[in-house]
This record gives sequence, C-alpha cells and structure tokens, in this order.
Amino acid sequence: MPAPIDTLVTVFGGSGFLGRHVIRALAKRDYRIRVGVRRPELAGHLQPLGKVGQIHPVQANVRYPASVQAAARGASVIVNLVGILAEGGAQSFDAVQAKGAETVARAASEIGARVVHVSAIGANAESTSQYARTKAAGEAAVLAASPSATIIRPSVVFGPEDQFTNRFAALARMSPMLPLIGGGHTRLQPVFVGDVATAIADAVDGKTRPGATYELGGPEVMTMRDILEAILAITQRDRALVPLPFGLARFQSMFLQFAPGDLKLTPNQVELLRSDNVVSEDAKAAGLTLEGLGITPDSLEAVAPSYLWRFRKTGQFAPNGA
Repeated sequence: MPAPIDTLVTVFGGSGFLGRHVIRALAKRDYRIRVGVRRPELAGHLQPLGKVGQIHPVQANVRYPASVQAAARGASVIVNLVGILAEGGAQSFDAVQAKGAETVARAASEIGARVVHVSAIGANAESTSQYARTKAAGEAAVLAASPSATIIRPSVVFGPEDQFTNRFAALARMSPMLPLIGGGHTRLQPVFVGDVATAIADAVDGKTRPGATYELGGPEVMTMRDILEAILAITQRDRALVPLPFGLARFQSMFLQFAPGDLKLTPNQVELLRSDNVVSEDAKAAGLTLEGLGITPDSLEAVAPSYLWRFRKTGQFAPNGA
C-alpha cells in the first residue's frame, strides 16, 4: 500500500458522531480523505480536523449508486460508517443499512478498493429488531461483494457528542426518574468512540485480518442499571430508577417514537435491549477485539466526566467531592 499521503480514503457517513473521530484519526495518519455525505454543505466542521486540503466532503447518498461510485472513484480504501438509529421517510433500515451497505461494497469491488464496514455487535439475522436484522444483512452483502472486507462491530459507543450518555444525562436534568427498560438487566460493554476510531484507522492501515469480524467493547461489562447509576454519579443527580417491563416499554414506544429530542424511544430500541450487547467469547479467543489490535480501551467512568460535567447543577463549578 502506498504511503498515507499518497493514499485516498473515502469515508461514507463521516460527518456524524463516530465519523468525525474517524476522520480525525485518519488525518493524524496523513491520509487524504474524501468524505461522502448527503449534505456536504453541513460538513464544514470536518475540514479543521486535518491539514489544508486534506479533507474534502462530497455529496453521496448510499441509496443512489451513481453518487456512491463517484465518491469512491480513485480511492484505495472505502470506509462505510452509514447507519441510522430510527427510520424517517426514505431513510429506512433496509435502504440504508442493508442495500446501502451492498451499494458501497460493490462500488469498492469495482475499483479494487479495500473495505472497512462498521456494523454493530447486535447484528443478528434472527433478531426481533429490524435494526439488528438489517445490520446483519448489510454484513452479509458486504462480504459477498468484497470477501476480504473487515467488519467492525462496536458495542454501544460513548463520547462527547453521543446520543447515549448525553441523552440520559439530559433526561436526569429534567425528570425525577429514569426508566429501567426490562428491569435494567441488559448487559452492555460501552466502548469509547476514540478507541473505535483508532481501530478503524488500524483497519485502514491494513493491520486487521482480511474477511474477519472484529467485536469492540470497553474494559467493563455493565448492566443498564450500572450505566445509569454511573451517569447519575458523574452528573451529581439523585434520581429514582424505575423498572419498566418490556411490554409496557414497547407500548409506550409506539407513541414516543414521534417525540422530539431526548424523549424519543422507538420499538426497535426496546427490542435491542432484550439481548445483551457484549463482546463474544469467540471474538476474544480469536483476538478479534480492541486488545487483539493492541488497543487498551478506556472506561466509561474514566472518560464521561470530561464531557458530562455540563449536566451538573452548577456545571464546571460543582465540587469534585460532592
């Protein structure tokens, strides 16, 4: 593979939460980066992450093959980060996460580019969640079009701009209670966005095994109750944690899926919480993890205080020992 400065990497979906960290990690390694996004005029925040002219946003929509092929042209590596948490209009799970992933992989195959495809640990063709089923369908389509592709499956990702820890911290600021869907027993392995970005950059470097699926999790397996308790401790909020049976949570989600902002809850999100979201023993044994790539993952408790302080009653002026 040519030196990074001579290597063009096209990143689809690079303007979102994970994307901006991936772009920063690639820019630090001196790659030339083309970012395929639906609204390039709203991706100007990416350019300061690298040197002048190093990062170039272009218009691309994974639902339109011609735009994907144009964005992929001349690239040596294609990274697909495109995914959605909730459907809206033409942006359906099937169109984006299954067919869209296939479109990206086929475009890469046509030009002989390597593929790094980001999925999720919860990907499962037999899942009751359409989100998880389409993630699995996307993986299968990618490997069919590009058998040497690297699949990256993170657990729930946290970081400064996430829609996970920030969301619950915001809810705790305005509500006297937080719901524990299914009793809060679901096991997760929260992984820091910076560690995921480093792993993806390593895959672009060629440090991962061709055709392998990597599962990325943080250093701790935590239940939803553990996570909410950690968020409340960091934000110095005293809130009741109220168990909410899956049946009732699903019923409420039929209405809350139309709610704005932090109140939004979709049926797919409820279904995802029925299954644990942790790194498998098979992945650990095969070394297909962060540790297998030589990355020591950061914990939620170590990183989250650096950005969740803003949800404390007095923000940065809150006593450290409170």
